[in-house]
Amino acid sequence: MEDRIGQSVRSAPGGEPRIDAVPPSPVLPVLLDRTFGHADITLLRHEVSRLLPVIGVTGDRLSGFVLAINEVITNVVLHAGGAGRIVLRREAGSVWCVVTDSGPGIPEDYLAGRLLPGTEEIGGRGLWLAHQLCDEVTTATGPIGTSIGLRMDLAPLS
Repeated sequence: MEDRIGQSVRSAPGGEPRIDAVPPSPVLPVLLDRTFGHADITLLRHEVSRLLPVIGVTGDRLSGFVLAINEVITNVVLHAGGAGRIVLRREAGSVWCVVTDSGPGIPEDYLAGRLLPGTEEIGGRGLWLAHQLCDEVTTATGPIGTSIGLRMDLAPLS
């Protein structure tokens, strides 16, 4: 038998291959990958809240990570053109959430995210919260967009 590109195709001895003969596919590290806008913030928060316990993020760490993600996607909607992309993936003992946008970049005053803004200031707490709640926060920003990575360590399986 030949396939469409002229290569030979053989059947397994004794007939067609069995479905269970195919090795199981590895667990995919990407849990979520989608674009979002204003109408998706609540949906994404619920989706992330549903996905994270499956890989071991629970309790206060779950609440904190979901809050940090919510703050970052809300910032995209409010300050970076209204739309972005979120990718949630498992990687080497951690879960990463990377949020990207094509906005004008984060002003330097907000970029460090390490100092709590004063009580008289409006806004500026989203990145600060992310730094408090996540094990690592990475930021790449400029005039053509921003990418923020949020990492939460996974508890070792016992």
